[in-house]
Amino acid sequence: MSVTRPRTPPKESVSKMTHKHAGSVIAALAMASLATGCSQPLPNLPSGAAAYAQIPVAKSSEVREYRIGPLDTISITVFQEQDLSLPAVPVDSSGAILLPLVGTIQAAGKSTRQLAGEIAARLNERYLRNAQVTVTVTSSAQQRVTVEGEVTQPGIYQIQGRTTLIDALALARGPTRNARLREVVVFREIDGVHSGALFDLQAIRRGEQPDPEVLPGDQVVVGLSNVKASVREALAASPFLAVFVQLF
Repeated sequence: MSVTRPRTPPKESVSKMTHKHAGSVIAALAMASLATGCSQPLPNLPSGAAAYAQIPVAKSSEVREYRIGPLDTISITVFQEQDLSLPAVPVDSSGAILLPLVGTIQAAGKSTRQLAGEIAARLNERYLRNAQVTVTVTSSAQQRVTVEGEVTQPGIYQIQGRTTLIDALALARGPTRNARLREVVVFREIDGVHSGALFDLQAIRRGEQPDPEVLPGDQVVVGLSNVKASVREALAASPFLAVFVQLF
């Protein structure tokens, strides 16, 4: 008596079926993510021309003079007066500094040139004749930007000189694979009001839109592509489908 064994599909057929099934699951996950509304709506932020009106591009001829801020550290050099020269003078939280013979001076909001002139004027009043003073900012608490969201290394970064949005993202090692590149927000305090603007990083990279200037104190947030992230998480959690993670 002969026994009929069930036919085993060829390996090639099994492979095709596996790929087909995986593709169906991937598509289903993506559709489910969209259907459930996992992508959170952005706040009502200006975009396009309105965004650049709020967070403009730096003018090539514009040179910003640094203004001393609270918690900065400055060095003060008085020519040929070593006892009056100080290598590290902290600016307190109210923006003031305390100097020997001079007393308290408000430093915040002034350029190094302006502060040096005021110190020299006070020294000339009682102690010196034609004092020559140089002020240098050795550590700045203001020259920093915060980069958050879908970037490789979120954090607070020191910036020097003119910095653009792409420069700021480069400090954070660039966007992640889940980043929504068309939803990059720059927050800034303007006249005491916390404001923000939405930018399309893809268009900026292609040269279709200009690269806005990022100023000290700004906060850059890169959006999350929730559909892509959800699919990647589902695939990574499934041993059967883990081989397809590289597709996303």
